[in-house]
Formats: sequence, C-alpha cells, structure tokens
Amino acid sequence: MKLLLIEDNLPLSHWLAKMLREEKFTVDAASDGDTADRLLQSEAYDVVLLDLMLPQMSGKSVLRRLRERRDNVPVIILTASGSVDEKVDCLGVGADDYLVKPFEVRELVARIKALVRRQTPDKAAEMNCADLSYNTHTREFAIAGKVLMLPAREHAVLEILMLKQGKTISKSALMSGVFGLDDEPSEDAIEIYVHRLRKKLEPCQAGIMTLRGLGYLLRPKDRP
Repeated sequence: MKLLLIEDNLPLSHWLAKMLREEKFTVDAASDGDTADRLLQSEAYDVVLLDLMLPQMSGKSVLRRLRERRDNVPVIILTASGSVDEKVDCLGVGADDYLVKPFEVRELVARIKALVRRQTPDKAAEMNCADLSYNTHTREFAIAGKVLMLPAREHAVLEILMLKQGKTISKSALMSGVFGLDDEPSEDAIEIYVHRLRKKLEPCQAGIMTLRGLGYLLRPKDRP
C-alpha cells in the first residue's frame, strides 16, 4: 500500500515515514502544500496523511482541491489541534479521519487499515487464491495456514497481485505501488522480486503467471 505523508516538521516526517515503512507501507513525503497538491495530481495513493499547518498552501486547501477534482482517496488529518470545530470543519471539507498529535504509530496504522477496508467493502477479511491466504486486517500472508514472512518489497508486490486477483498487473503498475519518489524504479528489480516470490510460492497451489507484454497475474496453478 502506498501512502503520501504531508508534514512540514521534517524530524517528525522522517521518523513517521521510517515507522510506516517498517510496517511495509510504501511512503512518499511532502513538506509543503504546493508539492503535495502536485503529487496528488500525478501519483496514485491508497491513503493520504495530511497536516493542516503547511507552508505555501494549507492542509485544508490541499484537501479542498483534492475533493474538487473528485479524487476520493482516503485522507487522515494529523494535527496538534484538538478543537471540535476544526475537526467538524475538516470532516465537512472531505477528510475521512482525524488524529490529534501526539499519537501512537500503532493507532495510526490501525486507522489506515480501517480506511482501506472501508474503500473495498466487497473484499472479505481474508482473501484466498487456492491455499494462499491474505488477511486484510493484519496484512499477513499464509500458505495452508502457515504464515509467509516476506521482505517489504516482495510483500508489496504480492499484496498488489492479491488485491487485484484475477486481473493482469503491468510492470509499470507494480513499480508505482512498490517504489516511492526517493527510490529508483526498475523493471529489473520487479522481475527479481517476482522471481523470489515464485521460489517462496513453490509449495503453494497459487502462482504468479507472466503474460508477455502485459504483466503478471496471480492465480491457482491448476487453472489452464
């Protein structure tokens, strides 16, 4: 899952981005409203974490412009203000959730997961492809009930394929979901992650298929 963190307090932003990456999220960061607004027009995110007091353009203005473009990406406001009026105003503009600083990272992670689930109500708490399962609450994979531990980027690739199960995912879409702005996207790296995943899925009844010129598809191995 790819997040955009919009926070002008750089020490807090760096620390929070580090914590979220340890939770296997891909994180882009912006420190002012103008940069955030441009990124929201050019990149795709699963959740936006938005501070209100930003240079160049306020967080509320960023949110207002986002909703005026009819972009429904979930937004969590992160702010030091616990004012009920401020909270009501932000929710009225289009925020989905509101978290007052200081907060615990585990609460933020829980709220992120809850928002993503709300965006995909048709998906059950546990998704399956043959004997490969994915718990949308814990974001854990398992093969025949045994937890499958994966490095962050391999986890990101398999998560995208599972959430889009039955659809062919292009390399460019995988690169967009796996790499942040500070990374160097690479098709070769995606091929390496897929190769490693195939090795780890050898005992599994699900596999990653390559459709030449199109991308990758997660499906049961016995399906023609």
